[in-house]
Amino acid sequence: MSRKKKKLTIPRGPLMVDVDGFALTEAERKRLAHPLVGGVILFARNFESRAQLLDLTRSIHKLRRPRLLIAVDHEGGRVQRFRTDGFTVLPSMRSLGECWMKDPLVAMRIATDVGYVLAAELRACGVDLSFTPVLDLDYGVSRVIGDRSFHRDPRVVAMLARALSQGLSLAGMASCGKHFPGHGAVAADSHHEIPTDLRTLTRILQEDAAPYQWLGDQVISSVMPAHVIYPKVDPNPAGFSARWIRDILRKRLGFDGVVFSDDLTMEGASVAGDILARAEAALAAGCDMALVCNRPDLADELIGRLRVDHAPESRARIDRLMPATDACDWGALGELGAYRRALASIHALNDR
Repeated sequence: MSRKKKKLTIPRGPLMVDVDGFALTEAERKRLAHPLVGGVILFARNFESRAQLLDLTRSIHKLRRPRLLIAVDHEGGRVQRFRTDGFTVLPSMRSLGECWMKDPLVAMRIATDVGYVLAAELRACGVDLSFTPVLDLDYGVSRVIGDRSFHRDPRVVAMLARALSQGLSLAGMASCGKHFPGHGAVAADSHHEIPTDLRTLTRILQEDAAPYQWLGDQVISSVMPAHVIYPKVDPNPAGFSARWIRDILRKRLGFDGVVFSDDLTMEGASVAGDILARAEAALAAGCDMALVCNRPDLADELIGRLRVDHAPESRARIDRLMPATDACDWGALGELGAYRRALASIHALNDR
């Protein structure tokens, strides 16, 4: 009589890594089973069809107990990893801000619908978290932010982010505000450059960081700091800065959700040194989980070299991000009145 293979019981670690293709390789299974790993981020290269995506996420979730957190950058607009085989093409956040200028209440309703559809479709395919909403302000200068931002006014950003996060929550998904304290006022793209923002702490808190203070962790479940240096506050990028994360975000703004680093392979992270120095800097500054994307060689190097005690409170924060309810399968989504109404709302906005 054959015995079922037991899942490995391993607490979630502080690293989030990626996988290369449509299905796991043996090397990836080994990497994901390591105690330092706590999550997986997916990209467009991991999507061929809904059935394939669901098989991939199931295979990841089956590897360990508690299961790994599966995340994706799926915001809407130009940052949406899955766009075919039934996935709704979601509007840019700027289009919601433009709608606000005509009718704020309608804009908030549509933002909730966007969050609900976004989360319901991802969860139906086994994805636990999307790194959204973007809370950066639209100063009209950032090449990497652009129409990913709701608006220039932090009050509008906060209200639309609240509405979108409510939609995520209705479908059982947490949220992630990014890029703390704000990436919108610098032209440089931190994927390829090391941006510097010369503004004062007072001005940043009054404008860019204001949505984080107003919303708090009861609305925004997690935060991702920017790979931007604010030299009048700290010489380190925000994601490597205890001043920004521990003193300002945690203490001054009272945020007790998860803090993710942005991708440690980005050029904006290079100021900290090699991959080990980057991860150590992020975790020491107060990040709960550090991302290593698109470089499996560096992920393996980091797993082999990193020595860290993952604090119980950090583990508990990550645990709270996991969906607490069962997902609705894709076939049943179309039978839900709330889903159909939300789709109609999104299509109406896209057609304007």
